[in-house]
Amino acid sequence: MKLGRAAGVTDTGRRRLRNEDAFICEPPLFAVADGMGGARAGEVAAGLTAAALEEAGGEIRGGTGLAALIEEANRRIWERSLADPETAGMGAVVTAALVDTDAATVTIGHVGDSRAYRIRDHAIEQLTTDHSLVAELVESGVLTPEEAERHPQRSAITRALGTEPAVSVDTLTMEAEPADLYLLCSDGLSIMLGDDEIAEIVASTRGDLAQAAESLVRAANAHGGEDNITVVLFEIVPDDAELETGHPDVDPATAEEDAGGDDRTQLVGSTPEEHVEAETAGGSLRRHGAGSGGRLAAILLLVAVLGLALVLLYVGALR
Repeated sequence: MKLGRAAGVTDTGRRRLRNEDAFICEPPLFAVADGMGGARAGEVAAGLTAAALEEAGGEIRGGTGLAALIEEANRRIWERSLADPETAGMGAVVTAALVDTDAATVTIGHVGDSRAYRIRDHAIEQLTTDHSLVAELVESGVLTPEEAERHPQRSAITRALGTEPAVSVDTLTMEAEPADLYLLCSDGLSIMLGDDEIAEIVASTRGDLAQAAESLVRAANAHGGEDNITVVLFEIVPDDAELETGHPDVDPATAEEDAGGDDRTQLVGSTPEEHVEAETAGGSLRRHGAGSGGRLAAILLLVAVLGLALVLLYVGALR
């Protein structure tokens, strides 16, 4: 077996003003990090998580190595929050996947409520268990899965990176099979779409993983886009399979300039107002920044502020 196509996208969603997610799509390593914290601290925490994983590159080995890197990310966030008062209390959740083609395995490392799924023979399976209040209530029988989806505390997590000096990392290593498709996502996708909806969208666009990722983001936004949405997809193929990237290589030096006229790159978060990072990684385009939902929220906020200012001026004139 070997790695096939891979794709990743991130979008601010319809309710948030900025994107505090980050992702890695650099075979054999894939990850989604979702930051939390005031000001831009969540963005910092997610960036520190991605950097800690990314620096190791292809040197990571097995569950122990992946867990050690996530623990290193925890240490960096914790120490940064102690040193910088503006980031105090920040944290992140992460789900990472490491593919070992020699051993024909995929290892998952996980902290928080981002998720990993596997689609095999058209059936979707959640591989990770959310470290959240509602997940614990479901496991204990207090809530049904349906009740958990509507629970007002469904976003309350019980484990995260950077909130304590040490963290417990869940790891899982499983045998991979040709035609397996793996999906990593932030909760901005999973709180908007059910597992069956995710599987149906992926099945309808399986021939193009970039399109599949974008379709998932679109669907999450159509359902409300309550949070940042990040999706990473990668597939396992037979040794003799011919690979197609699905998209031409992108020159990082010109990616930001080109993004303005491309609906696809707008969807994944390209915008001149936010930091943009683009690179080719196994045929995928990697970007960070506010998507169309974030720009809409910012415009609405600006209109509201201007409206309030006009009202205050009018009231002042009457006096």
